[in-house]
Amino acid sequence: MKNNKSSVRLDGPLASYMQWPIYLAVVLICFDICVGIFFPAVIPFVLIYTVIYLIISILIWCFKRQAALKELTSFATEFNHAQHMMLKELDIPFGMLDLSGHLVWANNDLKDLITIERCVKEPISKIFNNDSLNVLPTVEEDVEYHITYGRNSYLMRLRLVTPSEYGDTILWHAEKPVDAPDDSLIAMFLYDETENISLKKENFDEKMIVGLLYIDNFDEAFEGADEVRRSLVTAWVEREINKYMKPYDAIIKHLEKDRYMFVIKQRYLAQIEADRFSILEDIRNLKIYDLTMTISIGVGVYTDSYMKAYEGAHEAIDLALGRGGDQAVVKRPTGFSYFGGTTASQEKSTRVKARVKAHALREYIEAKDKVVVMGHNMADIDAVGASIGIYRIAKTLNKRCYISLTDPTGVIQVVVDGFKNDPEYEEDMFISGTRAKSIVDNDTLLVVVDVNRPSYTDTPDLLRQTGAVVVLDHHRQMSDKIDNAVLSYIEPYASSTCEMIAEVLQYISDDLKLRSIEADAMYGGIMIDTNNFLVKTGVRTFEAAAYLRRNGADVTKIRKTFRTSFNEYRAKANAVSSAEVFMQNYVFAVSESDGLDNPTVVAAQAANELLNIDGVKGSFVFTEYNGKVFISARSIDELNVQIIMEKIGGGGHMSAAGAQFENVSVIEAMNKVKKTIIEMTENKEIK
Repeated sequence: MKNNKSSVRLDGPLASYMQWPIYLAVVLICFDICVGIFFPAVIPFVLIYTVIYLIISILIWCFKRQAALKELTSFATEFNHAQHMMLKELDIPFGMLDLSGHLVWANNDLKDLITIERCVKEPISKIFNNDSLNVLPTVEEDVEYHITYGRNSYLMRLRLVTPSEYGDTILWHAEKPVDAPDDSLIAMFLYDETENISLKKENFDEKMIVGLLYIDNFDEAFEGADEVRRSLVTAWVEREINKYMKPYDAIIKHLEKDRYMFVIKQRYLAQIEADRFSILEDIRNLKIYDLTMTISIGVGVYTDSYMKAYEGAHEAIDLALGRGGDQAVVKRPTGFSYFGGTTASQEKSTRVKARVKAHALREYIEAKDKVVVMGHNMADIDAVGASIGIYRIAKTLNKRCYISLTDPTGVIQVVVDGFKNDPEYEEDMFISGTRAKSIVDNDTLLVVVDVNRPSYTDTPDLLRQTGAVVVLDHHRQMSDKIDNAVLSYIEPYASSTCEMIAEVLQYISDDLKLRSIEADAMYGGIMIDTNNFLVKTGVRTFEAAAYLRRNGADVTKIRKTFRTSFNEYRAKANAVSSAEVFMQNYVFAVSESDGLDNPTVVAAQAANELLNIDGVKGSFVFTEYNGKVFISARSIDELNVQIIMEKIGGGGHMSAAGAQFENVSVIEAMNKVKKTIIEMTENKEIK
């Protein structure tokens, strides 16, 4: 039914219903005709009845129609008013928008929330100060936004509708008439979800999370100490742990001599993270009888399952220990967060772990038909030397072994050629990554050396071709580790992977004997990674070097092999001469790559050279090569460059780390590192 100022007109089903006497009269006349044909005698009676019916119908149509229309109009008006009042007094804020986002009509609750003047003058994106509200629905489906207005939070639901869906009431009764479009409008509902959000947050904060706390160097710290001193130091450490956990209402359980488990509410984790797990520094600074101890913490945040939380804590503590200890790792479903890790990893004096890993490695090699060894892309001498050590283990156990090495250059090519020219070694001892793909199958043991990140390996596809993967590495572990490893031996305290392999070799078999060319390669790996035994060297480093010397490593020959070309030496000198100082303690330089076989090695050498400048805590050398920007970061002991590189997607050690950038210039990469250093300094992540 349509209503205007001049007339009232019926249409549709209601008009048909009002005209039923006319239709019935036609039917009656047809009936009279049929009766007259078959029964002529009753025609007068039928005509009289028909005339009376027509007279009554005409009278009703003429005199009662207006009264019926008046009643219908009155009912429609009252219904329209009731509909308007229901919308106006609806218990939730409700309004109608035009297609430009301006408010056409608002009910009482919406008027109480915002001023009507703003409704007329400004779109809702300005009223609610939310630019995302500029995106309005264009099809007949709901669009939802979570917004904050004043002190409350609301769920805003928008829907494209036609005016007929809500009746003419909206426009006819608007207190602030607006020239709204006739074809469509947008209905807006605001649901107050402040209490729901508060309850959800309270429920989330009350969830329990699980943490594991390990003392990193318990056995080493107490080596040679008497029982009284051991008990006293243990009591002091436990006192500091309980003192730290008490404000957080934590439950602490002493599992073993050097291991604890704690449970805290989710609400306290943000405070602990803001404090950056200061317990790490408290324990590190706790010196009793000249003993220095460090701890590692792993926290699992899975509020839907306590079992998942406990497993997450185990995964986090394993990662913390794999990164060298003295740090905290928080495992969430979305990823890992790292705290601490500012001190150098402490060397383990015991070789028990090396012996256990050696025996396990032997069992895995003996169980397979062949072995393929793979290092990282753009392999250095540490990766090649470690691969050769694994090759010797496989040959001792009478297994066929291949080393996957793609595009060797520079000194690496010289080392490879030395083996290829030796008749004692197979021609296919070194193979390309493409050839390795055709060799690796379920009967192959894949050994990954000097890398633990899948994307950094020489040929990542090999990791998915076999279920037997062994990882041996000395770099700090990261979250994107090789997950399908049946054996993982990662020791960040080690100077190099060659040092680790040299130890493993001594426990494989009494019949194992390195050849001098193999010992040379492994000794070179230790020498390069330690910068001629100046960086990350410990007692076990020299013991490994001594073992290699006993097996024929020739220091003079190695030194000649690793001499640099004139172009490399000049590139290193140019990088050093062009260095710039940043924030007084950091040095940045750019190393050229044109005409160099391995520019990343030159960049690393330049970074080491820059550390000889007084007052320099860290050096960062950038080189552009093969469409990527490579960063070599170095430090001595005052700065952990690994956590800096980790922030930008790289990794490494405390004193030697790196990263790679794609699709950026050297200047852009340099600015990213500078920005990261500034942010980490402001957040007190580095000093």
